Amino acid sequence: MRERISLITLGVHDLTRARRFYEALGWHTGAADADDVVFFQAGEMVLGLWDRGKLAEDSCVQDGGGWGGVTLALVVGSPEEVQRVTEEARAAGATIAREPAATFWGGYDSIFIDPEGHPWEVAHNPHWRLTDDGGVRLS
Repeated sequence: MRERISLITLGVHDLTRARRFYEALGWHTGAADADDVVFFQAGEMVLGLWDRGKLAEDSCVQDGGGWGGVTLALVVGSPEEVQRVTEEARAAGATIAREPAATFWGGYDSIFIDPEGHPWEVAHNPHWRLTDDGGVRLS
């Protein structure tokens, strides 16, 4: 199997609310308002939003209703960019769970929770390298 993730689909209770949140962050979709799944191009991969019950059924799992043990992350180039992205998320309706601050591992990060309860880390990791197109490389 190739070391690659092509698609992450988030199970949501309110597709319209979830879609509007990501659009408020500046993400773009080609999905029609009536579509039951919404896809966003996210660099070299795709982020999908789909009804949580349908996603659980399609994935052959039981939905326990709680956090699924996954945190999404955006790695950025500086502590200032962590602060800027955190403010964009706040303005779009996210709950800021951890304000931007220095980390124990030598970086700088924050955590926001999207309106459907999915945690996002926004991080500057001085030990990793960002490519010109925003990709991340382990140093």
